[in-house]
Amino acid sequence: MLSTLRTLRPHQHGRKAAAQARAQAREYQGTTSPEHVGDVDAAHALQQPPHPHPQPHPQQPRSVTRSGVPLRMLILGAPGAGKGTQSGRIRECFDVAAVSSGDVLRRNIAGQTAAGRRAQEAVARGALVGDDVVVELIRTELDALGGRSWLLDGFPRTLVQARALDAMLAATGQPLTAVINLDVPESVILQRIVERYVHVPSGRVYNLTYNPPRVAGVDDVTGEPLEHRPDDNPEVFRRRLELYHAQTAPLLEYYRAAGVLTSFSGPTSDIIYPQIHGFLDQRFE
Repeated sequence: MLSTLRTLRPHQHGRKAAAQARAQAREYQGTTSPEHVGDVDAAHALQQPPHPHPQPHPQQPRSVTRSGVPLRMLILGAPGAGKGTQSGRIRECFDVAAVSSGDVLRRNIAGQTAAGRRAQEAVARGALVGDDVVVELIRTELDALGGRSWLLDGFPRTLVQARALDAMLAATGQPLTAVINLDVPESVILQRIVERYVHVPSGRVYNLTYNPPRVAGVDDVTGEPLEHRPDDNPEVFRRRLELYHAQTAPLLEYYRAAGVLTSFSGPTSDIIYPQIHGFLDQRFE
């Protein structure tokens, strides 16, 4: 996938699109429902100066939960909703291990573990990696955490996968305790994707509006060129969002019925994160 990237140079159209995105965000009004928490005045928040850490937090991440039971969480959200950003902020404040199914898969393929070889064989055939393989990899990863709280990203994506994951967690005596869903307006997500560009070797991601590089078109750390995915355009990405919503609607209902789903709404990560922080603050000492 990374080989399909091309170099992006910010231009006048990008600045105009960024202005449109800001205007759309100002018009956004937070939604409320039984599983939505932390109502925030989005328009007021957008008028405030940007802060890299909108919620004060202790220097040492908090590790002890009030219940004495580690938190076992999923984070859900459409592509471009900011799952990586929110995961990073959570880890700054709370001792929660981030487990990315994609990272786990790539690491096991590179390390040629037994499950990694099975996954590599599927990839070589152009097939999807089987759910049983992914569940096995995740189980091994979680077992290695030794009772720490964790946050899983990237799996499950479908109802069948959710049931397979739950069966594995129940068998190991560590059922899910929370599912965090990032509810970001589609118009905002589409604008983020149009303005997204990346430093391929490191995976560092930039956005022309929210976190532009210090020097246009180059990575802050290495000075190497930044690149843009050809499919990061509204037409292609809208189809990806449609597929995501079709797959995720039953998944959200499944976790809602289980009583573990909490959705956090807003047009920016700085608006959503204080809600997540408040949610976790009630669960950590």
